[in-house]
Amino acid sequence: MKVIVSVDSVKFPLTGIGRYAYELVTRLQSQADIDLLLLANGSLLRELPVINKKNQPARKATSGIKDWLYGKLRANYLAVYVFHALKTFKTQKLLQPHKDAVFHGPNYYLPKFNGPCVASFHDLSIFTLPHYHPPERVRFMRRELMLTLKRASMLITGSEYTKNEIVTLLGYPADRVRVIPLACSADFHSREAAETEQCLKRLGLEHGAYTLFTGTIEPRKNIDALLDAYAALSSAIRSQWPLVIAGFRGWQSEELHKRIEAAASAGWVRYLGYVADEDLPLLFAGARLFVFPSHYEGFGLPVLEAMASGVPVVCSNSSSLPEVVGDAALMCNHDDTEGLQHLVAKALADEGWRTDAIRKGLSQAARFSWEKCAAETMAVYRELADRN
Repeated sequence: MKVIVSVDSVKFPLTGIGRYAYELVTRLQSQADIDLLLLANGSLLRELPVINKKNQPARKATSGIKDWLYGKLRANYLAVYVFHALKTFKTQKLLQPHKDAVFHGPNYYLPKFNGPCVASFHDLSIFTLPHYHPPERVRFMRRELMLTLKRASMLITGSEYTKNEIVTLLGYPADRVRVIPLACSADFHSREAAETEQCLKRLGLEHGAYTLFTGTIEPRKNIDALLDAYAALSSAIRSQWPLVIAGFRGWQSEELHKRIEAAASAGWVRYLGYVADEDLPLLFAGARLFVFPSHYEGFGLPVLEAMASGVPVVCSNSSSLPEVVGDAALMCNHDDTEGLQHLVAKALADEGWRTDAIRKGLSQAARFSWEKCAAETMAVYRELADRN
């Protein structure tokens, strides 16, 4: 069976969809019964492009100007549309001789393709919560996703919640949507303090002495509510277990960063920014608690990473999160700041609940694996190839 997978999203640093594509392709490459080609930057490859930061090309002195210009172009709908149209045309031409293959777009988009094709839709926030995205992104993605729906032979999504949204909101046939949950890296597992000590010392932290949140700093992650809830805790709790926030600066994050800086000055918040891939599992494993009050998630990989790390979880009960955590976490409505405060206090101090939550979390996390994700994705490819 011949398969072509787009890997344009696989680039440093690996986050979200890039991580999904990387983990999936890594497993597919070990399968002897498929002829796998990878579409990357207008070329068809046999191996994944290098993503290690150390192997990235050196930046030239003009990179600041180039970055500024690139940012301006990305914010211009017409420029993005023209670039994407040219790239799509080139891709379509490249794929013409390969109509005997199954094509997979792991990042929503599909070019015109004469053979069977499948796209992965990770969430529909671009339709349901457009105010959490830049307007130009909403306009572009809505147009491209509707084209993908017309072109796709089938869709893959990570949760029943997102499948229901695809069927209900977009009118896509339910029998052409496959739910294939994601997983987390085997690097996320329980660790003793001695294993995390070196990393945490470098970050200025101690094992078991902080509450953790990871994610892009943006309105959709509901960090405002997290800060409100944590500020309402007693000073003794905040002093013993400060809140550690790790993640990139995102869209409309200026006010959030002001709040984070004020809380950091008061001594109960640490902002780490982006944390390197090799450090992130250690940061998770060293946390006393993971809190994730997000408004909306297509899957919610961070809560899975926390459970796999043997760390209790408090999260919102919105979108797909209940599917991922099962009965292992404490949950409340994302708008219930007082409820979140009480759950955090309980999760930090109630040793009986914590022991039970860690046990249940490890068991729940064990249900997800990239091997299972790859096998179920392969089954979709075979189904499409057999139809063809």
